[in-house]
Amino acid sequence: MKAATSISIWFFIGISLLVNGVLILGAGLYEVVHPPAFEPVLFQLHAGVWWGALLTILGAFYCWNFAPSR
Repeated sequence: MKAATSISIWFFIGISLLVNGVLILGAGLYEVVHPPAFEPVLFQLHAGVWWGALLTILGAFYCWNFAPSR
């Protein structure tokens, strides 16, 4: 019988951050390509792109460091 190994909760948090980051980044890039007719306040900062990229990088880092195979 094989010994049971536990999977770190940080791996699942990394998956969540990675998925949400990709979705936010995609929505932010779509807004850059197709800007709305009425630009909201501070639209030129493209917060969706920056936060999406940050979450994607952070999620990939957590997935890599806390992967069950490591």
